[in-house]
Amino acid sequence: MGTAQGRLVDRLVDHLATFGVDHVFGVGGANIEDLYDAIHRGHSAVRGVVAKHEFSAVTMADGYARATGRLGVVAATSGGGAMNLVPGLAEAHASRIPLLALVGQPPAALDGQGAFQESSGRSGSFDARRVFAPISRFCARVERPDTIGELLARAVAAALREPRGPAVLLLPKDVQQARVDAYAPIPPTPAPTSVDLAAVDRAVTALRTATGVLVIAGAGVAATDSRAEVAELARRTGAWVAVTPDAKDVFDNHDPRFVGVSGVMGHPTVADCLRRADLCLLVGTRLPMMARAGLDELLRRTTVICLDPETPFVAGQSVRGDVRSTLRALVGRFPAQPRPCPEHAGPRPLPAHPFHGSGTPYAEAIAAIDAALPDDAHVFVDAGNAAAAAIHLLPARRRGRFVVAVGMGGMGYAFGAGIGAALASGQRTFVLAGDGAFFMHGMEVHTAVEYDVPITFVIFNNNAHGMCVTREQLFYGDDYSYNLFRPTDIAGAMTAAFRTLSVSGAGSAEQLRRALRHSAAGPGPALVEVDVDPREVPPFLPFLTALGQHPDSEETSREHRPVQVG
Repeated sequence: MGTAQGRLVDRLVDHLATFGVDHVFGVGGANIEDLYDAIHRGHSAVRGVVAKHEFSAVTMADGYARATGRLGVVAATSGGGAMNLVPGLAEAHASRIPLLALVGQPPAALDGQGAFQESSGRSGSFDARRVFAPISRFCARVERPDTIGELLARAVAAALREPRGPAVLLLPKDVQQARVDAYAPIPPTPAPTSVDLAAVDRAVTALRTATGVLVIAGAGVAATDSRAEVAELARRTGAWVAVTPDAKDVFDNHDPRFVGVSGVMGHPTVADCLRRADLCLLVGTRLPMMARAGLDELLRRTTVICLDPETPFVAGQSVRGDVRSTLRALVGRFPAQPRPCPEHAGPRPLPAHPFHGSGTPYAEAIAAIDAALPDDAHVFVDAGNAAAAAIHLLPARRRGRFVVAVGMGGMGYAFGAGIGAALASGQRTFVLAGDGAFFMHGMEVHTAVEYDVPITFVIFNNNAHGMCVTREQLFYGDDYSYNLFRPTDIAGAMTAAFRTLSVSGAGSAEQLRRALRHSAAGPGPALVEVDVDPREVPPFLPFLTALGQHPDSEETSREHRPVQVG
């Protein structure tokens, strides 16, 4: 801004740009419209993107942050708009994603007077600060315009400091419009790089004496861009490498050291190698339940060392600090020559439960997707059967993100997140989701069409909440279902709704492969619907255990009855 004074929102947008922010995602409204006006008038480096729902606006900022490593920013108005942010911010909090939420509020001059959508905490209204504080690293209401510089710097620093997560600034409308003097941006203070050298030395001693080492790498490796360090550590120590379900892209899935995914959607090879190892090194993961299911007993018998800013969920030695710096200190203490990795069976899949139904089996559909995806594609996978199949069967691209949100596991996350990643990177992004997730937040397809986003939505349609159907069958007697729905033609509906959207219905794996290759070669958004059967049991450890199929078995048991529906 050229004048000595300007609106607070103008200064705010200017300073977001100095922090490297080039997109603000959100939904408009009376108490946030001044911010959008400032984006339009004030700074060409910042682009405003309007979503269809505030949850998806948060996930767009989340996907943007995961794809770029930069701060994601979301903006929303007061009242219902503000409350719609909660599940998305909770996911970012649980998954340690750095976000800044700018939340409009009614004018401060009306606090306690029954203003529409008031959440000041006065005169019987609820207090927005008390709503957002538990799911944020920093939450403040900007009461005076002259405090914006300090509060913005504190919010951004809190979002980027380990453990990362969302920060929230509540902005009353009259404060947004207030004239403020020009002020120098206060850059967020970078968190000091900390390495516990004594703990690193103890870890080195344990690694040198170990006869077998299993590394389990998590999302913290992606957040700190430490993939090369993990690969070099594995090379120098002769370790096997597994990844957590939310971090499939942090290690080359075709590397001979790769043993698969740990946890409920993982590979039995991980347990095989952990059984042979005498040391398990966790890197960038605390190993929550989704990542360690089926491994607890083996972990109790194994020396565990965890490199992460936070303490692990399992017993072991904690080497707390910056993941990348700690890894580099660790790598530097080993000879540069590679150490051979003991042979293993490769990422052996879980036994497939036999079924006879309609549609394309998940294994065939995932193989078609694998054959069609470019090597630099981002892949965002939604919750449910589609997630289980993709995490278990689809190798991550070598030069793209592979993201599954397991913090809260909210259905519909991938639609917004994929859009945010595609807008940030310009790379073709693929969203894999079921019809249940589509009906929750799939109309963000509209946003993709509006902004001509290079994204392909793959909808696995089984006319059900498939994972819930399987739970009804296995755990509740299989004599009813609340989760089977009447058939829908999603491809037909999208063709009618969006004339410029490339839409295909894939009746086979080969048709799916061709449709995906066609979408990857063209510009703008595309959607492919593939029919699957709700009776197919996904590769999900709790389900297979309930069916009596031991995950360590090399052969699929044929003694168990096929799952029936209805």
